[in-house]
Amino acid sequence: MKRTFLPAFFLVFTFVSASCVAQTRDSLDLKIAQMLLIGFRGMSLPETDPFLKDVKAGRLGSVIFFDYDVPTKEFKRNIESPQQVRALAAQLRKAASETGSGLPLFISIDQEGGRVNRLKPKYGFPPSVSQQYLGKINNLDSTRFYAAKTAQILADLGFNLNFAPSVDVNINPENPVIGKVERSFSAEPSVVTSHAVVVVEEHRKKGIITTLKHFPGHGSSKADSHKGLVDVSKTWQANEINPYADLIKQGKVDMIMTAHIFNNRLDADVPATLSKRVITGILRDSLKYQGVVISDDMQMGAIADHYGLDSAIEKCINAGVDILCFGNNLQYDPEIISKASGIIKRLVKEGKISETRIDESYRRVAALKRKIQ
Repeated sequence: MKRTFLPAFFLVFTFVSASCVAQTRDSLDLKIAQMLLIGFRGMSLPETDPFLKDVKAGRLGSVIFFDYDVPTKEFKRNIESPQQVRALAAQLRKAASETGSGLPLFISIDQEGGRVNRLKPKYGFPPSVSQQYLGKINNLDSTRFYAAKTAQILADLGFNLNFAPSVDVNINPENPVIGKVERSFSAEPSVVTSHAVVVVEEHRKKGIITTLKHFPGHGSSKADSHKGLVDVSKTWQANEINPYADLIKQGKVDMIMTAHIFNNRLDADVPATLSKRVITGILRDSLKYQGVVISDDMQMGAIADHYGLDSAIEKCINAGVDILCFGNNLQYDPEIISKASGIIKRLVKEGKISETRIDESYRRVAALKRKIQ
Protein backbone atom coordinates (compact mmCIF):
# COMPACT_ATOMS: atom_id res chain seq x y z
CA MET A 1 0.00 0.00 0.00
CA LYS A 2 1.48 3.31 -1.09
CA ARG A 3 1.54 6.06 1.51
CA THR A 4 1.28 9.73 0.65
CA PHE A 5 3.28 12.16 2.74
CA LEU A 6 2.23 15.79 2.78
CA PRO A 7 4.95 18.43 2.66
CA ALA A 8 5.81 19.89 6.04
CA PHE A 9 4.90 23.41 4.99
CA PHE A 10 1.41 22.21 4.01
CA LEU A 11 0.87 20.60 7.41
CA VAL A 12 2.02 23.75 9.17
CA PHE A 13 -0.19 25.91 6.98
CA THR A 14 -3.19 23.67 7.61
CA PHE A 15 -2.60 23.74 11.37
CA VAL A 16 -2.19 27.51 11.46
CA SER A 17 -5.25 28.03 9.25
CA ALA A 18 -7.40 25.80 11.43
CA SER A 19 -6.12 27.56 14.53
CA CYS A 20 -6.97 30.96 13.04
CA VAL A 21 -10.48 29.83 12.15
CA ALA A 22 -11.05 28.46 15.64
CA GLN A 23 -9.68 31.63 17.19
CA THR A 24 -11.89 33.78 14.97
CA ARG A 25 -14.99 31.73 15.69
CA ASP A 26 -14.39 31.68 19.43
CA SER A 27 -13.07 35.20 19.83
CA LEU A 28 -14.21 37.44 22.65
CA ASP A 29 -16.21 39.50 20.16
CA LEU A 30 -18.15 36.43 19.02
CA LYS A 31 -18.84 35.34 22.58
CA ILE A 32 -20.09 38.79 23.55
CA ALA A 33 -22.30 38.90 20.44
CA GLN A 34 -24.04 35.71 21.53
CA MET A 35 -24.93 37.44 24.80
CA LEU A 36 -26.91 40.22 23.09
CA LEU A 37 -30.56 40.18 22.03
CA ILE A 38 -31.56 43.38 20.26
CA GLY A 39 -34.78 44.87 18.88
CA PHE A 40 -34.83 46.79 15.61
CA ARG A 41 -37.05 48.79 13.28
CA GLY A 42 -38.17 47.76 9.82
CA MET A 43 -40.67 45.58 7.96
CA SER A 44 -37.77 44.70 5.66
CA LEU A 45 -34.14 45.72 5.72
CA PRO A 46 -32.21 47.13 2.75
CA GLU A 47 -28.69 45.78 2.29
CA THR A 48 -27.33 49.12 3.49
CA ASP A 49 -29.24 48.98 6.78
CA PRO A 50 -26.82 49.23 9.76
CA PHE A 51 -28.72 46.61 11.76
CA LEU A 52 -28.57 44.09 8.92
CA LYS A 53 -24.86 44.80 8.57
CA ASP A 54 -24.42 44.07 12.28
CA VAL A 55 -26.22 40.73 11.87
CA LYS A 56 -24.02 39.83 8.88
CA ALA A 57 -20.90 40.81 10.80
CA GLY A 58 -21.91 38.60 13.73
CA ARG A 59 -22.18 41.42 16.25
CA LEU A 60 -25.32 40.02 17.90
CA GLY A 61 -26.75 36.59 18.49
CA SER A 62 -30.48 37.23 18.84
CA VAL A 63 -33.23 39.56 17.59
CA ILE A 64 -36.79 40.27 18.68
CA PHE A 65 -39.87 41.27 16.67
CA PHE A 66 -42.51 43.76 17.84
CA ASP A 67 -45.63 45.04 16.13
CA TYR A 68 -45.96 48.30 18.08
CA ASP A 69 -43.25 50.96 18.19
CA VAL A 70 -43.49 52.59 21.62
CA PRO A 71 -41.50 55.81 20.96
CA THR A 72 -43.49 56.70 17.82
CA LYS A 73 -46.77 55.25 19.19
CA GLU A 74 -47.43 53.54 15.88
CA PHE A 75 -48.18 49.97 14.86
CA LYS A 76 -45.28 50.10 12.44
CA ARG A 77 -42.35 48.07 13.63
CA ASN A 78 -41.65 44.55 12.33
CA ILE A 79 -45.05 42.94 11.73
CA GLU A 80 -47.44 43.69 8.87
CA SER A 81 -48.56 40.35 7.42
CA PRO A 82 -47.62 36.65 7.51
CA GLN A 83 -45.79 36.94 4.18
CA GLN A 84 -43.82 40.01 5.30
CA VAL A 85 -42.84 38.46 8.66
CA ARG A 86 -41.73 35.26 6.96
CA ALA A 87 -39.60 37.20 4.48
CA LEU A 88 -38.02 39.37 7.18
CA ALA A 89 -37.16 36.35 9.33
CA ALA A 90 -35.64 34.60 6.30
CA GLN A 91 -33.59 37.70 5.48
CA LEU A 92 -32.18 37.83 9.01
CA ARG A 93 -31.53 34.09 9.09
CA LYS A 94 -29.61 34.27 5.79
CA ALA A 95 -27.60 37.26 7.02
CA ALA A 96 -26.62 35.41 10.19
CA SER A 97 -25.50 32.39 8.17
CA GLU A 98 -22.80 34.55 6.59
CA THR A 99 -21.02 35.22 9.90
CA GLY A 100 -19.13 31.94 9.98
CA SER A 101 -19.96 31.48 13.66
CA GLY A 102 -21.67 28.17 13.01
CA LEU A 103 -24.52 29.24 15.27
CA PRO A 104 -28.05 30.20 14.16
CA LEU A 105 -29.62 33.53 15.03
CA PHE A 106 -32.28 33.43 17.73
CA ILE A 107 -35.31 35.04 16.06
CA SER A 108 -37.68 35.75 18.92
CA ILE A 109 -41.10 37.12 19.77
CA ASP A 110 -43.42 37.55 22.78
CA GLN A 111 -46.35 35.36 21.81
CA GLU A 112 -48.04 34.32 25.04
CA GLY A 113 -51.54 34.81 23.66
CA GLY A 114 -54.29 37.13 24.84
CA ARG A 115 -52.99 40.62 25.65
CA VAL A 116 -49.35 39.72 24.97
CA ASN A 117 -49.88 38.88 21.33
CA ARG A 118 -47.71 40.37 18.58
CA LEU A 119 -49.33 38.32 15.80
CA LYS A 120 -52.75 39.96 15.81
CA PRO A 121 -55.78 39.14 13.63
CA LYS A 122 -55.52 42.58 11.99
CA TYR A 123 -52.25 41.41 10.44
CA GLY A 124 -53.81 38.23 9.12
CA PHE A 125 -53.12 35.87 12.03
CA PRO A 126 -55.72 33.74 13.88
CA PRO A 127 -57.09 34.90 17.26
CA SER A 128 -55.33 33.73 20.41
CA VAL A 129 -56.43 33.20 24.00
CA SER A 130 -54.81 34.29 27.24
CA GLN A 131 -53.05 32.07 29.74
CA GLN A 132 -55.66 33.10 32.32
CA TYR A 133 -58.43 31.80 30.06
CA LEU A 134 -56.66 28.46 29.69
CA GLY A 135 -55.98 28.22 33.40
CA LYS A 136 -59.60 28.96 34.29
CA ILE A 137 -61.03 26.22 32.11
CA ASN A 138 -58.10 24.07 33.28
CA ASN A 139 -58.32 21.59 30.46
CA LEU A 140 -54.85 20.51 29.37
CA ASP A 141 -56.18 19.34 26.00
CA SER A 142 -57.31 22.89 25.30
CA THR A 143 -53.94 24.27 26.32
CA ARG A 144 -52.25 21.69 24.09
CA PHE A 145 -54.46 22.70 21.15
CA TYR A 146 -53.63 26.40 21.43
CA ALA A 147 -49.95 25.80 22.21
CA ALA A 148 -49.59 23.53 19.18
CA LYS A 149 -51.32 26.11 17.02
CA THR A 150 -49.02 28.88 18.24
CA ALA A 151 -45.90 26.77 17.81
CA GLN A 152 -46.87 25.82 14.26
CA ILE A 153 -47.46 29.45 13.30
CA LEU A 154 -44.11 30.51 14.78
CA ALA A 155 -42.26 27.71 13.01
CA ASP A 156 -43.92 28.53 9.68
CA LEU A 157 -42.88 32.17 10.04
CA GLY A 158 -39.27 31.38 10.88
CA PHE A 159 -39.19 32.08 14.62
CA ASN A 160 -37.17 29.76 16.84
CA LEU A 161 -37.60 31.42 20.25
CA ASN A 162 -40.80 32.38 22.05
CA PHE A 163 -40.80 34.36 25.29
CA ALA A 164 -43.54 32.21 26.75
CA PRO A 165 -44.99 30.75 28.86
CA SER A 166 -45.31 33.08 31.81
CA VAL A 167 -45.14 30.95 34.94
CA ASP A 168 -45.90 33.82 37.30
CA VAL A 169 -48.31 32.72 40.02
CA ASN A 170 -51.38 34.97 40.21
CA ILE A 171 -50.87 36.14 43.80
CA ASN A 172 -52.31 39.59 43.10
CA PRO A 173 -55.18 39.58 40.57
CA GLU A 174 -54.90 43.40 40.38
CA ASN A 175 -51.25 43.24 39.38
CA PRO A 176 -51.11 45.70 36.43
CA VAL A 177 -48.51 43.74 34.47
CA ILE A 178 -49.56 40.13 35.22
CA GLY A 179 -52.94 39.38 36.81
CA LYS A 180 -54.93 42.29 35.43
CA VAL A 181 -53.80 41.57 31.87
CA GLU A 182 -54.51 37.83 32.14
CA ARG A 183 -50.92 36.58 31.86
CA SER A 184 -51.01 33.98 34.65
CA PHE A 185 -52.48 30.49 34.38
CA SER A 186 -53.49 30.37 38.04
CA ALA A 187 -52.98 31.38 41.66
CA GLU A 188 -52.14 27.72 42.28
CA PRO A 189 -48.50 26.88 41.46
CA SER A 190 -49.27 23.27 40.49
CA VAL A 191 -51.81 24.43 37.90
CA VAL A 192 -49.28 26.88 36.48
CA THR A 193 -46.75 24.05 36.20
CA SER A 194 -49.10 21.59 34.49
CA HIS A 195 -50.09 24.07 31.77
CA ALA A 196 -46.52 25.27 31.29
CA VAL A 197 -45.38 21.69 30.67
CA VAL A 198 -47.84 21.41 27.80
CA VAL A 199 -46.75 24.71 26.25
CA VAL A 200 -43.08 23.70 26.38
CA GLU A 201 -43.77 20.25 24.91
CA GLU A 202 -45.77 21.56 21.95
CA HIS A 203 -43.17 24.20 21.11
CA ARG A 204 -40.36 21.65 21.27
CA LYS A 205 -42.17 19.47 18.73
CA LYS A 206 -41.83 22.34 16.25
CA GLY A 207 -38.25 23.25 17.15
CA ILE A 208 -39.21 26.37 19.09
CA ILE A 209 -37.30 27.32 22.25
CA THR A 210 -39.53 28.47 25.11
CA THR A 211 -38.79 30.82 28.01
CA LEU A 212 -40.16 30.60 31.53
CA LYS A 213 -40.69 34.03 33.08
CA HIS A 214 -40.30 36.08 35.27
CA PHE A 215 -37.92 34.57 37.85
CA PRO A 216 -38.22 34.55 40.87
CA GLY A 217 -41.86 35.59 40.45
CA HIS A 218 -43.67 38.76 39.37
CA GLY A 219 -47.18 37.66 40.29
CA SER A 220 -47.50 39.53 43.57
CA SER A 221 -46.38 42.96 42.40
CA LYS A 222 -48.56 46.06 42.67
CA ALA A 223 -46.72 48.02 39.99
CA ASP A 224 -45.23 47.63 36.51
CA SER A 225 -41.46 47.17 36.27
CA HIS A 226 -41.56 48.65 32.75
CA LYS A 227 -42.20 51.98 34.44
CA GLY A 228 -39.95 51.83 37.50
CA LEU A 229 -38.53 49.79 40.34
CA VAL A 230 -41.06 47.37 41.83
CA ASP A 231 -40.68 46.20 45.44
CA VAL A 232 -42.33 42.85 46.23
CA SER A 233 -40.61 42.36 49.58
CA LYS A 234 -43.92 42.34 51.48
CA THR A 235 -46.05 40.56 48.87
CA TRP A 236 -43.82 37.88 47.32
CA GLN A 237 -44.51 34.30 48.37
CA ALA A 238 -42.00 31.46 48.39
CA ASN A 239 -44.31 29.21 46.36
CA GLU A 240 -43.80 31.50 43.36
CA ILE A 241 -40.58 29.56 42.80
CA ASN A 242 -42.40 26.20 42.73
CA PRO A 243 -43.17 26.17 38.97
CA TYR A 244 -39.49 26.74 38.20
CA ALA A 245 -38.35 24.04 40.62
CA ASP A 246 -40.86 21.52 39.27
CA LEU A 247 -40.17 22.27 35.60
CA ILE A 248 -36.40 22.07 36.12
CA LYS A 249 -36.80 18.65 37.76
CA GLN A 250 -38.97 17.50 34.84
CA GLY A 251 -36.47 18.69 32.23
CA LYS A 252 -39.00 21.09 30.73
CA VAL A 253 -36.89 24.24 30.72
CA ASP A 254 -35.10 25.71 27.70
CA MET A 255 -34.52 29.25 28.98
CA ILE A 256 -35.50 31.38 31.97
CA MET A 257 -36.12 35.13 31.98
CA THR A 258 -35.41 37.22 35.05
CA ALA A 259 -37.71 39.74 36.70
CA HIS A 260 -36.70 43.32 37.50
CA ILE A 261 -38.37 43.05 40.89
CA PHE A 262 -36.75 44.05 44.19
CA ASN A 263 -37.18 41.69 47.13
CA ASN A 264 -35.15 42.42 50.23
CA ARG A 265 -35.86 38.92 51.52
CA LEU A 266 -33.79 37.56 48.64
CA ASP A 267 -31.33 40.42 48.10
CA ALA A 268 -31.34 43.64 50.09
CA ASP A 269 -29.21 45.51 47.56
CA VAL A 270 -30.34 45.02 43.94
CA PRO A 271 -33.30 43.73 41.88
CA ALA A 272 -33.36 40.08 40.81
CA THR A 273 -31.91 40.64 37.33
CA LEU A 274 -28.76 42.12 38.86
CA SER A 275 -28.56 39.79 41.84
CA LYS A 276 -25.95 37.04 42.12
CA ARG A 277 -27.77 35.82 45.22
CA VAL A 278 -30.92 35.24 43.16
CA ILE A 279 -29.55 34.10 39.77
CA THR A 280 -26.53 32.10 40.88
CA GLY A 281 -27.42 31.40 44.51
CA ILE A 282 -31.07 30.39 44.14
CA LEU A 283 -31.60 29.50 40.49
CA ARG A 284 -28.31 27.79 39.70
CA ASP A 285 -27.04 26.51 43.04
CA SER A 286 -30.27 25.71 44.91
CA LEU A 287 -32.55 24.75 42.00
CA LYS A 288 -29.68 23.19 40.02
CA TYR A 289 -30.55 24.98 36.78
CA GLN A 290 -27.59 25.10 34.41
CA GLY A 291 -29.32 26.36 31.26
CA VAL A 292 -29.59 29.78 29.63
CA VAL A 293 -30.80 32.76 31.64
CA ILE A 294 -31.94 35.89 29.81
CA SER A 295 -32.69 39.25 31.36
CA ASP A 296 -35.97 41.03 30.92
CA ASP A 297 -35.57 44.20 28.87
CA MET A 298 -32.60 46.15 30.24
CA GLN A 299 -34.20 49.39 29.02
CA MET A 300 -37.19 49.02 31.34
CA GLY A 301 -37.58 51.70 33.98
CA ALA A 302 -36.75 49.38 36.88
CA ILE A 303 -33.19 49.11 35.56
CA ALA A 304 -32.61 52.06 33.23
CA ASP A 305 -33.90 54.69 35.69
CA HIS A 306 -31.76 53.49 38.59
CA TYR A 307 -28.53 52.13 37.12
CA GLY A 308 -26.15 53.42 34.49
CA LEU A 309 -25.67 51.16 31.48
CA ASP A 310 -22.13 50.18 32.53
CA SER A 311 -23.19 49.29 36.07
CA ALA A 312 -26.31 47.42 34.96
CA ILE A 313 -24.39 45.31 32.45
CA GLU A 314 -21.60 44.53 34.90
CA LYS A 315 -23.98 43.47 37.67
CA CYS A 316 -26.24 41.51 35.31
CA ILE A 317 -23.47 39.39 33.81
CA ASN A 318 -21.75 38.81 37.14
CA ALA A 319 -25.10 37.78 38.60
CA GLY A 320 -25.18 34.88 36.13
CA VAL A 321 -27.33 36.16 33.25
CA ASP A 322 -26.29 34.78 29.85
CA ILE A 323 -28.22 36.95 27.38
CA LEU A 324 -28.91 40.64 27.87
CA CYS A 325 -32.18 41.73 26.29
CA PHE A 326 -32.38 45.22 24.80
CA GLY A 327 -35.84 45.37 23.24
CA ASN A 328 -34.90 48.80 21.90
CA ASN A 329 -38.56 49.73 21.97
CA LEU A 330 -39.25 51.55 25.23
CA GLN A 331 -36.53 53.84 23.90
CA TYR A 332 -34.81 53.45 20.55
CA ASP A 333 -31.04 53.59 20.43
CA PRO A 334 -29.51 52.77 17.01
CA GLU A 335 -26.10 52.47 18.69
CA ILE A 336 -27.11 49.99 21.40
CA ILE A 337 -25.22 47.06 19.85
CA SER A 338 -21.87 48.86 19.75
CA LYS A 339 -22.51 50.45 23.16
CA ALA A 340 -23.37 47.21 24.94
CA SER A 341 -20.66 45.09 23.30
CA GLY A 342 -18.09 47.82 23.86
CA ILE A 343 -18.98 48.08 27.54
CA ILE A 344 -18.75 44.31 28.03
CA LYS A 345 -15.38 44.11 26.28
CA ARG A 346 -13.99 46.99 28.33
CA LEU A 347 -15.26 45.46 31.59
CA VAL A 348 -13.49 42.22 30.69
CA LYS A 349 -10.24 44.05 29.95
CA GLU A 350 -10.55 45.93 33.25
CA GLY A 351 -11.03 42.67 35.10
CA LYS A 352 -14.52 43.59 36.33
CA ILE A 353 -16.01 40.67 34.40
CA SER A 354 -13.87 37.56 33.99
CA GLU A 355 -13.34 35.84 30.65
CA THR A 356 -14.36 32.65 32.42
CA ARG A 357 -17.75 34.20 33.13
CA ILE A 358 -18.14 35.14 29.43
CA ASP A 359 -17.12 31.61 28.42
CA GLU A 360 -19.79 30.12 30.69
CA SER A 361 -22.54 32.11 28.98
CA TYR A 362 -21.19 31.43 25.51
CA ARG A 363 -21.16 27.67 26.14
CA ARG A 364 -24.72 27.70 27.45
CA VAL A 365 -26.07 29.77 24.55
CA ALA A 366 -24.16 27.76 21.94
CA ALA A 367 -25.40 24.46 23.39
CA LEU A 368 -29.01 25.65 23.28
CA LYS A 369 -28.69 26.95 19.74
CA ARG A 370 -27.25 23.65 18.53
CA LYS A 371 -30.52 21.99 19.57
CA ILE A 372 -32.38 23.93 16.88
CA GLN A 373 -29.85 23.69 14.05
